[in-house]
Amino acid sequence: MVSLRCKLVVKDVMHQLGLQHTTLDLGMVETMEDLTPTQHDELKANLLKYGLELLDDKRSILIEKVKSLIIDMIHYKEELPKVTYSDYISQKLGYDYTYLANVFSEVKGTTIQQFIILHKIEKVKELLLYDELNLTQIAYKLHYSSGAHLSNQFKKVTGLTPSFYKQLKHKRTTNLENL
Repeated sequence: MVSLRCKLVVKDVMHQLGLQHTTLDLGMVETMEDLTPTQHDELKANLLKYGLELLDDKRSILIEKVKSLIIDMIHYKEELPKVTYSDYISQKLGYDYTYLANVFSEVKGTTIQQFIILHKIEKVKELLLYDELNLTQIAYKLHYSSGAHLSNQFKKVTGLTPSFYKQLKHKRTTNLENL
């Protein structure tokens, strides 16, 4: 589960199957009782209908926890942590960062840092479209050293400058209004 929508789907499926949960968080659900093999299979099948996968492998579960933590940190927290991302992730999950980074890279084929950058750029896109903050303010909010650094990283990831990306939004809006 990596979104609030996914969380609602899991909650609904659990309710439909009569399964009680104590914790329902992004990327994790904790049941009150151990599931029988039949309940486990039913849950797995019902989640699959919504495109969600029940993970049993400890490494996959750990990777999902890392991904959920990063997504929550970047997209849903008002402020990013004051400590380094590696310290934050390590503290929150209770694992050595080097171990997490190695497992993540091995399983996902990309680094945790690259995953963070991609999500930060998605957040930048969102903030640019809201048009409430300028690039310097966005850079500060997302812990970039400068607007220039953010702009360079944005272009490297998207192939576009932030200002051109913003112009595209205005052109699409104008085109839609003319329909």
